[in-house]
Amino acid sequence: MLSIRSVLILVPILTAIAIARGQTGSPKIVHQDEFSIVGIEVRTSGENEISGEGVIGDLWQKFYQDRVADKIPNRADDNLYAIYTGYARDRMGAYTVLIGVKVKDKSPAPVGLVLKTIPAGRYAVLTSEKGPGASVIPSAWQKIWALEDKDELGGKRAYKTDFEVYDGHNTDPNNQQADLYIGLKEDIKK
Repeated sequence: MLSIRSVLILVPILTAIAIARGQTGSPKIVHQDEFSIVGIEVRTSGENEISGEGVIGDLWQKFYQDRVADKIPNRADDNLYAIYTGYARDRMGAYTVLIGVKVKDKSPAPVGLVLKTIPAGRYAVLTSEKGPGASVIPSAWQKIWALEDKDELGGKRAYKTDFEVYDGHNTDPNNQQADLYIGLKEDIKK
């Protein structure tokens, strides 16, 4: 059993490690420059995804089975991206999901693929836990929703574009981790 003195010494150290890893309850607020993604997309809704009638898992499966990333020229980095855009209203309404890779410019997408531009702006960034993607990513979104509901996200959600960034070198579905970028409304106070 740890003594009170040991706990008092360990807590600041563990907190500093958690902050350095981005694993605290508070999101980091960043300015993200505009960039473009090419990939495959589908329209879904929060209601469908939560009800078990979702299609995002199938879209990821298609992305890997069809080796979509290999068909995209002009890649800017090795990461994989999941983009959420075209929101009808809020997290439960309809939206478009695109899974793809970042490209260097806005050249036309290859046949059968889609080009989307992620707008510059303020984003709240949270890092998921590491583990099976099918559980750690939904868990990270639940955390985001809880922060949003408590007005602790760092601003109001814009419901224009959100995205996840995955290390493209990690192909182990049981050891995934992503940075989740949540688009925020611009602060009108100067």
